Amino acid sequence: MNAIDRVREYLAPHGLREGVMEFAVSSATVALAAVALGTEEARIAKTLSFHTKEGVALIVMAGDAKIDNHKYKGYFATKAKMLSFEEVEPMTGFPVGGVCPFAPKEGVKIFLDASLKRFETVFPACGTPASAVEITPARLAEVCSGCEWIDVTKTAEENG
Repeated sequence: MNAIDRVREYLAPHGLREGVMEFAVSSATVALAAVALGTEEARIAKTLSFHTKEGVALIVMAGDAKIDNHKYKGYFATKAKMLSFEEVEPMTGFPVGGVCPFAPKEGVKIFLDASLKRFETVFPACGTPASAVEITPARLAEVCSGCEWIDVTKTAEENG
């Protein structure tokens, strides 16, 4: 089963299967996804993948957020180290540009960053670099199995 079908199957019991959008253009980056969706970049819920002491962690954050190294180290007790391009798909189950918090490989831990809470709805990818679903941050937390809220980013506004 390919990644988007796996995500659709995962979202079906939550009533979100039909909400999965596929695009004729790439949505692999925040900028491309914002254009494909006709929304602001900050509302794109980008999912970054990291090595932690416990294994792979996916952190879903607002499109305008960046990892705050001090906050990250305070939470994970290690420096932020992203998976390499070659590691992403084998370790998460998704290609670069399509990594999402829905149905990742077993053992991958999902974290939702507080930067998402600024928005009524956000748009995470759905397993491919040309897909997304619109969802409220609260609903995202309900749908993502075993996820937890954290605060490890800073936004452009906080950077001055």
